[in-house]
Amino acid sequence: MQNKVKIRKDDLVEVIAGKDKGKRGNVVRVNGDEGKVIVSGVNLVKKAMKKRSQQDRGGISEVEAPLHISNVAIVCKKCGPTRIGYKIDGDKKIRVCRKCGETL
Repeated sequence: MQNKVKIRKDDLVEVIAGKDKGKRGNVVRVNGDEGKVIVSGVNLVKKAMKKRSQQDRGGISEVEAPLHISNVAIVCKKCGPTRIGYKIDGDKKIRVCRKCGETL
């Protein structure tokens, strides 16, 4: 069963808990089943990569590890990190900022 995820790919989010608290980045991938997101440039971990071809060097590289969705907040242009609400406009459901009501 898939959980309800309010954060989507390419959203600007801020980390609100953990070692990278305060950092901002765009969402690269959302995994709704596990409730995790991967944010560009945030939660970097070192990973040992195997050599795959003659040109590929392998070795240790830094990759983005998943963060739990509860540890990130979407960033509103006006008021900064906020929660997401919904407003029904005709037959469309629009994501809005909980603080100022602006569409996200």
